Amino acid sequence: MVSAVIFDLDNTLVDFMLMKRQAIDAAIHAMRDAGLKLSADEIRHRIDKIYKERGIEFQSVFDELLYGEFSKIDYKILSAGVIAYRRAREAALVPYPHVTMTLIELSKMHMKLGVVSDAPAKEAWLRLCYLNLHHIFDAVVTYDDTGVRKPNPEPFKRALKLLKVPAKEAMMVGDWAERDVLGAAKLGMKTVFARYGDTFGTLVSNADYDVDDVSQIIGIVKRENERS
Repeated sequence: MVSAVIFDLDNTLVDFMLMKRQAIDAAIHAMRDAGLKLSADEIRHRIDKIYKERGIEFQSVFDELLYGEFSKIDYKILSAGVIAYRRAREAALVPYPHVTMTLIELSKMHMKLGVVSDAPAKEAWLRLCYLNLHHIFDAVVTYDDTGVRKPNPEPFKRALKLLKVPAKEAMMVGDWAERDVLGAAKLGMKTVFARYGDTFGTLVSNADYDVDDVSQIIGIVKRENERS
């Protein structure tokens, strides 16, 4: 029986990498127009290096980029980059097809809904609120809530506790097999691999189900509960 469905956020509910690429590209062009005398490829390379060292959620990437170039921060260039980034991010931050419909349908089926994300609390909630999905979830667990990332069991355990469901009645949906699928499966949760959001070229997810569209989860939950 399934009584709760828990989702990863980035690359499961929203195409995070597409949003990030478009926002960074817009910022690069804006900073060059504002006076940064580097090629677009060189700026992109330096930004990628900073993210690799600091993490994809690092919020001062342009500050560090400019300090590395000028040994100080040029606020004209920084402001141009930040504004362009934010505008492009908002334009690109949209849910995957059928996400909203799927969440509403699952809610009508009396499923408890949750999110377990490795993103910082502020960034996760900003994305959920911008997508207007913040009211639909019964529990949201971010990196800041436990201080550890998936596949560590603590984020999953916290979500289960908040949802008040045992692991055997919960289903985890995520795009990262080594974190979302493995972590949830170790606790006895059912697992769904969001193949549509996979950025690693995963061939074998080891999930109970692989889906190419988030709406397939509705049928999976119905079949699971018909067996009970």
